[in-house]
Amino acid sequence: MNAATMGICRRGSCANSIPPSLASEHICLEHFLDEALVRTDRAAEQCREGRPIDPKGLERSLADALAIVSSLEEGTGGLDPGKRDRMLELLLSLANLHEYAAQHSLGFGPPS
Repeated sequence: MNAATMGICRRGSCANSIPPSLASEHICLEHFLDEALVRTDRAAEQCREGRPIDPKGLERSLADALAIVSSLEEGTGGLDPGKRDRMLELLLSLANLHEYAAQHSLGFGPPS
């Protein structure tokens, strides 16, 4: 392992390296983005329906944003334009989610 990688992704047959910013996740950037976008979409759906947001989910989304910013700083995976666009899309979605929740004073509740 070199300074730019922290092992190989734990997902099935994936052989992508794990960037330092995702070492605690044990997954590559591609799989992280897939999972984080699904989590963010679910939380946004809860907001649109006026349902309470899980506080742990909100904390997780903040951690997701930090991981993305760290990955952008690291220049993870050469950051091809498509991957960089997905990272920025996720950051925008997370920012919108937090802004929506703040403006609508949605309550926090137990995980659904």
